[in-house]
Amino acid sequence: MNASPFPLEPDPAELEAQTRAVADFVLAHVASLGHQPSFDLDGIEALLASFREPVPEAGRALPGLLERLGPAIAKSYNTAGPGYLAYIPGGGVYSSALADFIATATNRYVGVTAAAPALAQIEETSVAWLCTLMGLPAAARGILTSGGSLSNFSALVTAREERLDEDFQEATIYLSEETHHCVAKAARLAGFPRSSLRTLPTDARFRLVPQALEAAIREDRTQGRRPFLVVVNVGTTNTGAVDPLPEIVGIAREHGLWVHADAAYGGFFRLAPGGEALLRGIEDCDSITLDPHKGLFLPYGLGALLVRDGGALARAHRESASYVQDVTDEGSLGFADLSPELSRDFRGLRLWLPLMLHGVAAFRKQLVEKLALARWAYEQLAADPRFELLDEPQLSVVAFRLRAPEEKAERLGPELLRRVNARRRVFLSSTRMDGRYLLRLCVLSFRTHEDRVREAIQALREEARALLG
Repeated sequence: MNASPFPLEPDPAELEAQTRAVADFVLAHVASLGHQPSFDLDGIEALLASFREPVPEAGRALPGLLERLGPAIAKSYNTAGPGYLAYIPGGGVYSSALADFIATATNRYVGVTAAAPALAQIEETSVAWLCTLMGLPAAARGILTSGGSLSNFSALVTAREERLDEDFQEATIYLSEETHHCVAKAARLAGFPRSSLRTLPTDARFRLVPQALEAAIREDRTQGRRPFLVVVNVGTTNTGAVDPLPEIVGIAREHGLWVHADAAYGGFFRLAPGGEALLRGIEDCDSITLDPHKGLFLPYGLGALLVRDGGALARAHRESASYVQDVTDEGSLGFADLSPELSRDFRGLRLWLPLMLHGVAAFRKQLVEKLALARWAYEQLAADPRFELLDEPQLSVVAFRLRAPEEKAERLGPELLRRVNARRRVFLSSTRMDGRYLLRLCVLSFRTHEDRVREAIQALREEARALLG
């Protein structure tokens, strides 16, 4: 432990020792990811109790603290491991962690451009790359957020500012039955009453039905309501469904609605061969939510909101104050002018460094592999009479259930999930659709390859055979 009279300012030797200790700790963890169980919560209560402690008056040695952190990390879902096939995986590319280390250690502020012009430009360039990858025009701008929830919130605020006046209680937001629940939360936080949300049906492949949108808009107008926004899904959480974007955008344009694409999970599949055709129409949306911590495999905590008319972000978010007059300029816009946040970290490096270090081609290759693995898993399960497949994968999610009478399938489905996960080689999740219990397999981690997906299918087959005979 540093014996300096200024313990928050360790000398170079102590800094080096601390950095090496942490680096060794992290490197050992990353090297063991493939061998770690897919989840481990055994003995968690005792571990939790050990962390319920008073604030320490005196400092403690770093090696001992790292020893305590080891079990805290281990007793969890192994979300960065190759067997994590639950929910929507986030891989955690290591180069992004290096970027975070640099960003937090140097601790520069990028909320206003004048405070760190070159670093702000790095982040602005990174956002511009995302706009280009989504096919947006040069006038588009965006912000990096903590994730899709905040991105969707800021999108709704921006759309509200652009299309409505201060009395928006009769405004109507259209979404499908499969839209992520964070959109409803975002609407509530943005001041919309629950009555503003109009949930529309989906087709046999769980995509929003354009004709239902058209009919709802016309009906709401006759009722004195104010249709103003439709949310399209570009990769739903349950099945990876992609709404028919061109048709929906066309209807929205006819009726003057803002179109927001929730592409948090699916948007980056546009990079894969055929992706532009698969996600055709996303480039015509007014705003797009992306999660680089999903489709670009970066660590949790990096989302993005892109807006076709970049000026709309400033009109929705910009405020002025005399105490920042030294670092603000009416002619320029910083990230604090475009988002809800003034205090924020330098998120741009978390995106810029991996893209610069590896190139887009490396990420494209991974996305191609994930699509292929999901298709392979689907074909394997579809060929097994013990399983009923909900739909062929539109992206990299496979949803399925046991093929059995309803009551038996409902009873045995959770047991099948428990048994497969109990092997601790893969970790799957479940959901409910149309009142039916379903299992989900989502391939998205850059560490997940054919060997682990093959293990998942083998485990499902063996445990289904044991349950059904």
